[in-house]
Amino acid sequence: MNATATIVLLGLACAIADRAMAQGDRRLLATGALTVTNKGISTLPALTLGKPAGIVDVAIGRNGWSFAPQFRWALEGKPWSFIFWGRYRVPTHGRWHLAVGAHPAVVFKTIDSVIVARRYFAGEIGPGYTVTRHLDVVLYYFYSKGIDKESIQNTHMGAARFFVNTGPFAGNYVLQFAPQLYYLTMDGDDGVYLASTLTMGHRTVPLAISTFVNEPLRSDLAGGQEFIWNVSLIYTFR
Repeated sequence: MNATATIVLLGLACAIADRAMAQGDRRLLATGALTVTNKGISTLPALTLGKPAGIVDVAIGRNGWSFAPQFRWALEGKPWSFIFWGRYRVPTHGRWHLAVGAHPAVVFKTIDSVIVARRYFAGEIGPGYTVTRHLDVVLYYFYSKGIDKESIQNTHMGAARFFVNTGPFAGNYVLQFAPQLYYLTMDGDDGVYLASTLTMGHRTVPLAISTFVNEPLRSDLAGGQEFIWNVSLIYTFR
């Protein structure tokens, strides 16, 4: 990635962060997570790492705005992807809610022993409805545009997402289940997938264990025809 690209990405990230910090009062909320997984997986098959990885998530926000960069690395030390999310939760009333976001991102590939960066810009929108305090339903749309000519130029994803939280059980344990059915198209190839994340944690301990599974129902996407899964250990901090 050349110096100009680096400056542009950092400028966009700083602009998003500045916008988030400029809204509302001066109180900030900051959270983060460190994740180690046996297999780095993306819902976009072409961006799946397929080997052990570490992920650092940070979120800084206020008054509905947030800046949430994510840094992903292979445990062998090579970068996987850097994503700089800016998100806004639109004020709504009642059980309805709406979130929008955008990000610049850099995805790294090793080609002939050389690490090559591919740049993307993406946006998302997710209207949702809180059915009960234990169940949320979200209709999600994501679009990504490749900046480099070698990148995947147009990616569209539409998903029906469900978020189930059991609340405390067996003391202070919490179980979260997040299945989704999604359609994905990347430069003309497409597929339909059923995926889910299951996470178990404890209300007083900052460690959780999570597993993600992704099953193709129909797909002609490169690398997207096989069932994949992983197990992750997550440490959260604030």
